[in-house]
Amino acid sequence: MFWVNKAHASSSIMPPQASNFAGPVDSLYDFLYWSSLISCILVIGGLVFFAFKYKRKTANDSTAYISHNATLEFLWSFIPFVIFLAVFAWGWKIFYDMKRAPKNAFEIHVVGQKWYWDFKYKSGKKTTGTFKVPYNKPIKLIMTSRDVLHSFYVPAFRIKQDVIPGRYTTLWFTATKLGTYQMFCTEYCGSGHSAMLAKVEVVPEAEFEEWLSDDPYKGLSMAEVGQKVFTQRCIACHNNTAEKKIGPGFKGLYGKERLIVAGTTLKDGKPMTVKADDNYLRESILNPNAKKAKGYENAVMTSFQGQLSDNELDGIIEYIKQLK
Repeated sequence: MFWVNKAHASSSIMPPQASNFAGPVDSLYDFLYWSSLISCILVIGGLVFFAFKYKRKTANDSTAYISHNATLEFLWSFIPFVIFLAVFAWGWKIFYDMKRAPKNAFEIHVVGQKWYWDFKYKSGKKTTGTFKVPYNKPIKLIMTSRDVLHSFYVPAFRIKQDVIPGRYTTLWFTATKLGTYQMFCTEYCGSGHSAMLAKVEVVPEAEFEEWLSDDPYKGLSMAEVGQKVFTQRCIACHNNTAEKKIGPGFKGLYGKERLIVAGTTLKDGKPMTVKADDNYLRESILNPNAKKAKGYENAVMTSFQGQLSDNELDGIIEYIKQLK
């Protein structure tokens, strides 16, 4: 699996252990795996053995009288009962610990949207598609969705939580291994679901503090800022070529005449032609339902109002201009 770091590989069949929850979860999983395997061998093996041992030798053989054994019947019911209770208590303890973050946990806000992840820090830092966390420090994630149900999952951390529109859910962990780990959305959320990925980078605390105070767009031109925003936020639905994806390709879009056939700003409901200039692009990013071009009447795009800074918005428009 591509997220496995061989240096940190787990001894079990699971991905690498990279958080405080990985060990307890793997131990419970290994117990369930081996106890299930042993139970399967005993039950199926016993069934096959006795089926052959007591098979009728001839058509005239009579069935022997079979009496019950109260002790045996009690034990094969009571022992699994005790095991199930132990597994329940074990799993409940792990679940309880997962839901109660330490008071000193470092908080990061996570927002899911078709089809990418935003990460917001209290310092004002924002990232998309990748987020950094300090090594060996409790991290609390406060999560919500802008559109539909998503699910936040990091296999190496053994943490998973549904991300729900209109409310907050929380999750916490302490990263115990330096490195980069893959994050997935595990709730089907539309045609771009499989591309809704992100990376978790675990770095030393000093490096994290330096990164937290750094400007991600320092030294970049407007078009380079736009290219970075495109890669992080737009690529799931748009190409930087003329090829159509869920939405139109960006190459050659700027300055093109667009036939508007639907939208909230359509005059008297009649189609109209507009030029894809700066204002049109800005409006389409911030209010995508205002003017819908022919061929995209039923396309759904979430508004980026309040999600992009002026620098990012100007940058993406400049980037589209350069795709001639």
